[in-house]
Amino acid sequence: MIWLGRGRQYLYSCFSLSPRLPPATRLRIRHLSTKLFVGGLSYDTNETVLKDVFGFHGEIIEVKVMCDTVSGKSKGYGFVQFVSEDAASRALKGIDGQLLDGRNIRVEYANKQI
Repeated sequence: MIWLGRGRQYLYSCFSLSPRLPPATRLRIRHLSTKLFVGGLSYDTNETVLKDVFGFHGEIIEVKVMCDTVSGKSKGYGFVQFVSEDAASRALKGIDGQLLDGRNIRVEYANKQI
């Protein structure tokens, strides 16, 4: 990051995964990963459904649908981790934008937690 001076914002370097970059650029500069972020999920979608859908693309290590701690309801997103990068790549290409439980879901590589 580059500091532009007092009262100004940081600029992201060209290696940042800023959402402002075109998707093709983000894929080129990003290291391959086995963990995918799945957004736009129906509140009725659970881990079993995700495992069934993503399981066609390869062996899965873990599926996690994020839920509210108070109500226990889904927050509408989750994560799927595959054994191999190839399986994750196939799932990303095959499932992104598809209809699941009445909603178009989006699939992206998960960012590393800081």
